[in-house]
Amino acid sequence: MQGLSLSSFTQNFLGHAPDWYKKTIVAFLLLNPVLLLIAGPYIAGWVLVLEFIFTLAMALKCYPLQPGGLLAFEGIILGMTNPTTVLHEVEAAFPVILLLIFMVAGIYFMKELLLFTFTKILLSVRSKTVISFLFCLISAVLSAFLDALTVTAVVISVAVGFYSVYHRVASGKHFNDEHIHSEDSSILEERQEELEKFRRFLRNLLMHAAIGTALGGVCTTVGEPQNLLIASYTGWEFMEFFWRMSPVTMPVLVAGLTTCILLEQVKIFDYGAQIPERVREILVEFDAHEASIRTAQDNARLVVQAVAALFLVFALAFHVAEVGLIGLTIIVLQTAFNGVIEEHKLGHAFEEALPFTALLVVFFGVVGVIHDQHLFSPVIGYVLSLPEDMQPGMFYIANGVLSAISDNVFVATVYIGEVKAAFDNGILSREQFDLLAVAINTGTNIPSVATPNGQAAFLFLLTSSIAPLIGLSYMRMVTMALPYTIVMGITGWVCVHYFL
Repeated sequence: MQGLSLSSFTQNFLGHAPDWYKKTIVAFLLLNPVLLLIAGPYIAGWVLVLEFIFTLAMALKCYPLQPGGLLAFEGIILGMTNPTTVLHEVEAAFPVILLLIFMVAGIYFMKELLLFTFTKILLSVRSKTVISFLFCLISAVLSAFLDALTVTAVVISVAVGFYSVYHRVASGKHFNDEHIHSEDSSILEERQEELEKFRRFLRNLLMHAAIGTALGGVCTTVGEPQNLLIASYTGWEFMEFFWRMSPVTMPVLVAGLTTCILLEQVKIFDYGAQIPERVREILVEFDAHEASIRTAQDNARLVVQAVAALFLVFALAFHVAEVGLIGLTIIVLQTAFNGVIEEHKLGHAFEEALPFTALLVVFFGVVGVIHDQHLFSPVIGYVLSLPEDMQPGMFYIANGVLSAISDNVFVATVYIGEVKAAFDNGILSREQFDLLAVAINTGTNIPSVATPNGQAAFLFLLTSSIAPLIGLSYMRMVTMALPYTIVMGITGWVCVHYFL
């Protein structure tokens, strides 16, 4: 065995992250104790928060759990917060943790049904505008009752499936694995151009669907993780949360869907791509082939998943239990009646959400620093000193800007906690507290579509296997989201300022 050296540990630190990023994180860790001694805990706390936001913004270079976790642990070690405060924050967000663990895993066992549904939509509708509208609308509806991250995963699975089918044919293979004859090589060259058009078509659908998850995710307690956290502070159940948000979310939904139609008609911002006819023929042939080999047992699985989906909708609407417990029920029902009884098959369902769950707990370590050092108190105090009719609009703007550059769950967690503290101290009336909760929820969910790091679903799409295959880069996502950001952001602010 070769001896250990400092360079070995250096190479292992943060894995394959760029060297400049590793050096930056080390510099952060060394800077914080110095700032604490020289400038005091308030300034050091603010620097720690900005450093943590940096790790979120650089999520494509390194998943934020590791560098963010090191910063959060350092904050505890330096005495800027303590484990008791962090535990208190985690306990307050326990319903959110249950949601991430069980609901996302429950939907994992429903992917077959959702994949089947999206496939039929894509192949049954000829109009690209109608297809885009349906992808956006259905993603919104599903996200309102399920989870935006999971719905995005389903849409990605659809795109990967269709891309793989066409690429397989374009590479010279039929569905039965027989190679296309060499004299047909000229056809393969023609299909490369079709593939480029198909990639653009898939980019359009994925972005419309991603925007749809934001449109629906803002509406209900289960659409986004911070929604359930806000509901836990306000005491709103599923339907009350929906009605409280509707003066803002319904006009934004209409504006977003209208923008989807206009973008496909005007064909700007890389939208308006049509699916090549040959590609569509290949996909139809593939769908027919899959239908021909589908067994009665396969159909029975789809029926079980459909029944579970109906139960989920009604259970959420009538709030028969905590959302996470409903998700656990969905897991038990689907696995029991579809024969999934091996532990290793169950484990895959939890892989998707647990890293983000761990990151959320790390969030609360930083939130503990913010609370214990009262970092946001001056900002909150300034906004609360404004006339009451101006406060919701200002909260919407402040939350929107910060969410777009960092992460909406983090921003919402901080702001709703500070506003709840102001309410508990008698600074806010109950009516004003409710209005600010609406402003915080909509402010963190709507303008955050501006960048991939604003929402977990967008970041998941950017880091998925399909993104490089179809040329969906960070800047392309920002560009394609820009018209939605402008229309939805302004519409949301107008509704918060004038309709609440």
